[in-house]
Amino acid sequence: MQPVKNYWQKKYMKIYSVALNIHDHNSYDGVFHNQVERYSRKKHNIPWHVDAYPWQPDHLNIDDGKYSQKFYDEHFNFDRSDVLAFTTTVGGMKHLSRHEVPRDFLKFKPKTLWDYKFENNLYYIDHHQSHAIYAKFSSGFEESDILAIDGRGLHYNCLFFDKNGKITNLSDRMGIGILWDNLAKHYGLGKLGAGKLMGLAGYGGYVDEVHAFLDYYFDQQFRYAEYSLDLQTIRSIKNIRKEDVAYTLQHVTEERIAEYIHPLKSCDNICIAGGVAYNGYMNEAFTKLYSNVHVPPAPGDEGQSLGTYMHADFTLNKNVHVPGTYGGKEYDFDLGDPITPQEVGEAIAKGKIIGWFNGRSESGNRALGNRSILADPRSPAIKDVINHTIKMREDFRPFAPAVMEDHYKEYFDTNQPSPYMSRIMPVKSDKIPGVTHVDGTARIQTVNRKQNEKFYEVIEAFYKTTGIPMVLNTSFNCKEPIVETPEDALRTFDNTKLNMVVINGRCVSKVW
Repeated sequence: MQPVKNYWQKKYMKIYSVALNIHDHNSYDGVFHNQVERYSRKKHNIPWHVDAYPWQPDHLNIDDGKYSQKFYDEHFNFDRSDVLAFTTTVGGMKHLSRHEVPRDFLKFKPKTLWDYKFENNLYYIDHHQSHAIYAKFSSGFEESDILAIDGRGLHYNCLFFDKNGKITNLSDRMGIGILWDNLAKHYGLGKLGAGKLMGLAGYGGYVDEVHAFLDYYFDQQFRYAEYSLDLQTIRSIKNIRKEDVAYTLQHVTEERIAEYIHPLKSCDNICIAGGVAYNGYMNEAFTKLYSNVHVPPAPGDEGQSLGTYMHADFTLNKNVHVPGTYGGKEYDFDLGDPITPQEVGEAIAKGKIIGWFNGRSESGNRALGNRSILADPRSPAIKDVINHTIKMREDFRPFAPAVMEDHYKEYFDTNQPSPYMSRIMPVKSDKIPGVTHVDGTARIQTVNRKQNEKFYEVIEAFYKTTGIPMVLNTSFNCKEPIVETPEDALRTFDNTKLNMVVINGRCVSKVW
């Protein structure tokens, strides 16, 4: 680990963290997690990729990229007596020279988790280090292995860190993330649409021909600098159902994880981050090898600034900083009638579909009880109703159950809680068809009172009314990023078939 410049003269260094990615630019100051897409209202903040938007909301100007420039201008005008901690991807490199960040920073390659480059109050770590430290420190584990795996960082796409922080670079064997993204794009699911392709996997079956092709792609054809599907790839899958390609890709993903990651195990805990950490089937498979599997709430690039801040605060200030799950802003709202969480749970039991907005927004791409659409998981028709009249998205995409932590083993075949909707496992009950995917699985969120008291009370009230200790939970949005402000929530309410919206304990209902 490099020595800290002027550490003893400067007992505590104030840190500002920024992630310079070509998408999902975000910043963090130790309190507020600025996820730019929540304010630009552009998914992944990538207005130049129109294919990221299967549908365009009327108020969304795809040609307006000014928010990104405004972000860089504002966040690089920081007090030079403070530390600017940053990381980047290949696509974000162009922003460095614009703000007088020396390009020799980009030559830095870590040998351990704790390495960094620090000059003139500029603190830099590699893209995958930021994923890794966010996952590790947020886990609370005394020791853990860490898998940082995504489509692409700067020098890597997959690093494994053992319990001592030693790095194994698997980028030439684990180019999984970019393949998921490229196949999703090929099938019209949008830029960065791997999660949608994963949903399709539940409808498919295993095909030997696809498996053989994927092995060839990884072992012979894949090179880190090649990102597009070539003609041979397209021809190989032309006459095969996309559902079967997705299923077989999921199979091969877990197979390669077992081949290359499992032998590196150095302890009983593992933390997983990077975009591929949104693959819930993969994460659940790790529970068969590790006693504890932790995936943080913002494992993708949206969590980069959190990890970079945490790394700098630890090495410069000797402080283990753990961001809260809810890193957004607070908003005042005094419209509508007061309503209790208990009344909300009872309304859901009566069939109401509710937009639930409470306190600060979640970090990450999962609605974890502060920006959620809530409904009755017992309804066999609820998935189609929400997909067609509220979310207005592909009808094959499933919804998650938010289940009281004391009851999850009664309904789901898994061996540990999943507080951040990070794992997909078999469903053991036929009483919750609304949250059971076509393949008999669910991506669960376990909830206890300490995590989120008001959300827990909603679920508890539904349980007392129906005997089912969970509600359907999906992100509060329609064809755009998760709502951030009360205005976003009301606009979504007005434009969809939601029955009511509850904002900070006050209810607004439709008059039919």
